[in-house]
Amino acid sequence: MAKKVQAEKTVEVAPQPIVVEKKQTIKKEPAKPKWEIKDRTYILKGSFTPLTYTLPSRHSVKYPLLWFDNENGVQKELRYATNQNSPLVEEQNGQSTLGHIVFNNGTLFVPKEKQNLQKLLSLYHPALNNKYFEFNKVAVANNDLVDLELEIEALNAAKSMEIDQAEAILRVEIGSEVSKMTSREIKRDLLMFAKKNASLFIELANDENVQLRNFAVKATEAGIINLSPDKRTFTWATNGRKLMTVPFDEHPYSAMAAFFKTDEGIEVFKSVEKKLS
Repeated sequence: MAKKVQAEKTVEVAPQPIVVEKKQTIKKEPAKPKWEIKDRTYILKGSFTPLTYTLPSRHSVKYPLLWFDNENGVQKELRYATNQNSPLVEEQNGQSTLGHIVFNNGTLFVPKEKQNLQKLLSLYHPALNNKYFEFNKVAVANNDLVDLELEIEALNAAKSMEIDQAEAILRVEIGSEVSKMTSREIKRDLLMFAKKNASLFIELANDENVQLRNFAVKATEAGIINLSPDKRTFTWATNGRKLMTVPFDEHPYSAMAAFFKTDEGIEVFKSVEKKLS
């Protein structure tokens, strides 16, 4: 008798949803600047440097010495105590020995051992960057580099500048004396001006009104147009016909430069240009 082979039963299973595990993203807080233990030097701001200058070192009614804590929204009293580790009064314990903060000849050197004074001056004192600043070699080097690059740019521009534009810029600096100078003198003084005040030189070189002002001055010096003694009216020298009235409290030649840009002024400019050439 043949054996009957039982067919295996197939059990159907419903499809299961695929679960994707979400990776937890951890927000990284920006790292706070690390306080560096080092010697520090502080310098008074401004050109006036007294032999000695005493900076307020404790809070008083006459000289408030407070620091605003942004995190907690409160003001905290400051005090320089030579025997305490913190300049914040609330963090000082026991009897405090008060110290003085004195600049000699405009500078104050604070060694790394005086961390409480350094933190008071570098982090908390309200006079920071107002009465004094912390000397930073890297920042000074960066500023020097920017100044040198600006000076090179100004000198290169001055060297290749046309004599008319050079005269216009120098007129801003030395006035009508430029009319008596030779081309070589103008070039020399232009280079000196670019070296001495590079930022102002570049600003003037890019200002089209400077050339128009110079054009107006030259037209007046040549007797083509007249400026009234009260510096309020420009007229044609030939017939006295009024060209324009200078607006109140405005430089007459700046006003004339602006006038040259108007429809009527363009025609006047072209006429003056022909007479000057």
